[in-house]
Amino acid sequence: MPRKAKNTKYKMKTHKATAKRFRATGSGKLMRTKGGKSHLRRNTSVRTKAQFTEMIPVEGSGIQKRVKRLAPYIDKNR
Repeated sequence: MPRKAKNTKYKMKTHKATAKRFRATGSGKLMRTKGGKSHLRRNTSVRTKAQFTEMIPVEGSGIQKRVKRLAPYIDKNR
């Protein structure tokens, strides 16, 4: 096996659950999906169900910082 150079830079691992829940726009804004889409939707109105498909911008700098730490490559690849 070849040995690694001493100044090797390591890749950070992406937290996959975070990467699936968030997307970055072209301008770099973080967007998130809404919860409550999976089950128990029979009694929900059609208008409310249609609103579940929309993505919302992430508010709050603390949450944005946490998402960037958990998924460092989210804005580069998507």
